[in-house]
Amino acid sequence: MSLCRKELDKFLKEILKPYEFQDYGPNGLQIEGSETISKIAFAVSAQRHSIEEAVAQKADCLIVHHGLFWKFHGTRAIKGSFAKRVKPLIQNDINLFGYHLPLDAHIEYGNAAAIAKRIGLTELKPFGDYKGCPTGVAGKFKAPLKPKDLIAKLEGVLDHNILHSRPNDNEISSMGIITGGANSEWRLCLRENLDAYLTGEMSEHDWHESREDDIHMFAGGHNATEQFGVQEIMKLVQERFSVECFFIPSENPA
Repeated sequence: MSLCRKELDKFLKEILKPYEFQDYGPNGLQIEGSETISKIAFAVSAQRHSIEEAVAQKADCLIVHHGLFWKFHGTRAIKGSFAKRVKPLIQNDINLFGYHLPLDAHIEYGNAAAIAKRIGLTELKPFGDYKGCPTGVAGKFKAPLKPKDLIAKLEGVLDHNILHSRPNDNEISSMGIITGGANSEWRLCLRENLDAYLTGEMSEHDWHESREDDIHMFAGGHNATEQFGVQEIMKLVQERFSVECFFIPSENPA
């Protein structure tokens, strides 16, 4: 089975609604390749390994959470290591789609929602605020969890070591989740009256400050916490178009 690029583009826009976000870079089609797509690769990031693997497996399209173009990089010349990412896509006529905040925030298929469902959070609602848009989810556990039991659950889901700023041994009934590098957003839990917060990274001062404000802050790795959103979208694409899809994992421990 195959589909046209415009059909896939339209489907992804309908699901992820990128126009609702003011993001750090462009969402949607970042590099235009073949008009006909018969095999789609999915990965967390458009980096050299995932691109080379997409080429090796003869994909016509690569869909990622972290694309190639970011406002904080500014204008970039296509040379050096950056060229080694861009050129194989163009030379092999591979489409590149990237969805950042829309894939973090989606209440059903986003990174945070996917983790929330896997660890048993219920009553999910949008959480976080970046320029007026949510960036994650918050919810409640059916039964309160001891901190050590929640760590074990998170390590099982993420397959990653968990950092924990433990303020106390109280059981945890509620949690906010914003994946990736949203370490400073734990303070939103104070406003939302949540017991705990999960993200990918933790700074030294956030470890201290979250403890002092009685918030259980957990960090499970940027890549590890953001591996699920693209896989949820992969399932949707397979169901909708019956096209061949595969996921490319990353060895990035950060």
